[in-house]
Amino acid sequence: MSDAAPAAIERWAEVAHVAALFAVDPIGTAGVSLRSLAGGARDRWLVLLRDLLPAAAPLRRVPLHIGDERLLGGLDLAATLQAGRPVAQRGVLAEADGGVVLLAMAERLGAAGAARLAAVLDTQVVAMEREGLARRLPARLGIVALDESMDADERVPSALLDRLAFRVALDTASARDEALAAGRWRRDDVLAARELLPRVEFDDDIVQALCAAALALGIASLRAPVLALRVARAAAALDGRRAVSEGDAALAARLVLAPRATQLPATAAPEQEEAPATEAEPPPEPAAAADGDAEASSEQQDGDADDRPADLDELVLEAARAALPPGLLAALALGQAARLRAKGAGRAGALQQSGLRGRPVGARRSEPRTGARLNVIETLRAAAPWQRLRRAGTGGGGARIQVRREDFHVTRFTQRSETTTIFAVDASGSAALHRLAEAKGAVELLLADCYVRRDNVAVLAFRGKTAELLLPPTRSLVRAKRSLAGLPGGGGTPLAAGIDAALALAEAVRRRGETPVVVLLTDGRANIARDGEPGRTRAGEDALAAARQLQAAGVTALLLDTSPQPQPTARQLAAQMGAAYLPLPHAGAAELSQVVRLATAPAAPR
Repeated sequence: MSDAAPAAIERWAEVAHVAALFAVDPIGTAGVSLRSLAGGARDRWLVLLRDLLPAAAPLRRVPLHIGDERLLGGLDLAATLQAGRPVAQRGVLAEADGGVVLLAMAERLGAAGAARLAAVLDTQVVAMEREGLARRLPARLGIVALDESMDADERVPSALLDRLAFRVALDTASARDEALAAGRWRRDDVLAARELLPRVEFDDDIVQALCAAALALGIASLRAPVLALRVARAAAALDGRRAVSEGDAALAARLVLAPRATQLPATAAPEQEEAPATEAEPPPEPAAAADGDAEASSEQQDGDADDRPADLDELVLEAARAALPPGLLAALALGQAARLRAKGAGRAGALQQSGLRGRPVGARRSEPRTGARLNVIETLRAAAPWQRLRRAGTGGGGARIQVRREDFHVTRFTQRSETTTIFAVDASGSAALHRLAEAKGAVELLLADCYVRRDNVAVLAFRGKTAELLLPPTRSLVRAKRSLAGLPGGGGTPLAAGIDAALALAEAVRRRGETPVVVLLTDGRANIARDGEPGRTRAGEDALAAARQLQAAGVTALLLDTSPQPQPTARQLAAQMGAAYLPLPHAGAAELSQVVRLATAPAAPR
């Protein structure tokens, strides 16, 4: 057997264990985020989950663009039009009460859909109050979010992801390896565990250890240790035990806490060397003790020492630390740039409301004027509950369906605007020698990425007394290379002029209907004022004033401190700009481009 086979069996043993734990307590653990492309591996995991769940547990699939009336319940339009009175229908979530919901293409779920699902998970109730109907139906369920994302820009909304206990990434493996890994768990074991689960107890030390591990990993959400405790109880029940053990807590930390880590846990301080033992005479042995009794006492002391448990906090944290994925470690080592995303903006552009084109996002009550599109279904839905009254008012004759002006609904659309990333580069003498080459390379790498996304890049440099636009907003990689080849360096640092020029260009970008993002590369040490006169004090005041104007304009910004050592002036400038601050004293072109990609990526809906 090759080395890859045992590793594949081990990985599938863990994901099979996740399926069993989720099947034991789907309501308490809330769900699984299953990251995998559609294919045989994902289908076999879902079949395993179906085989572990009770036979009577409902399993419903929710498509991406499901309507609210089908998801939450609402007016049954066909039945209402036929009966002439409001007829309600149950939604998919209410139908899945006591079971599991499969959420297709969860990475494309919008903020509104994520909020609805999160509310159901929190309350375990579907509250439907619309179209003259008011109902509250139980919806105690778990969710399997099928994540088919290919890159960092696509991910399950954080509002939903935070409520799901498990995050699993499936790897490809042979069907034989998967069968070997999944063969340990049976439905009878899960059913027995579900019966035992309400009687499983835990100590306060377990709770304290999970909370301490979450704190050490930088997990801000209080749901994480709660979910980890529920997973630990499910693990104990699955093993047929009535008390949560240290191993259960370590398993929960590995499965629940490690994927949520946002910082590297601090390493334990080196233990102090034990003081040398003083030469002292051993105490005399009791005369009455026999040799056999002495040996028994020694064995008992050794046994007590071996049975003494290790520190629980360290055990749980070490289990989570060992499960941190290498990709996460690399991202955290890169200055934790993933935490710098600006809400509502990024390379994908800001959402803009439109009445004519874009992606449909519902309907609103309005007349179809100025080219707006009439939403026939919503119009009929608004008119349906009133048909009996309207027919009675006309003596029962006339058209079968009476639609009035107040029933009209038009479709709403949203579309993302293009994003223009504006690089404002400090080309003065203090920064030119060690940053211009990196800035040129980063811009070229980002421009190649923006070309694929149909976004624009602009570059302006400030040195001497003024700022100069070297590259107007463009997608042309050839034009960018030609413009950046002669990027000059040296002279004073007119930081205020550079920020003013970036703001003016950002306003021009906005007037074209695009979303500007300013990336400022500087060490923050200004020495040229707005009027071109030298002087650090006045130049610093002008730079802070220009930064406040940029923040007041609501422009998303990122400041990269390019000095060899992080400067407090650059941090203060970023605070005045309302910009994310990131010191990169030793970064090259690839690191700069990677940080900007992460920091300007679209924020996950909350």
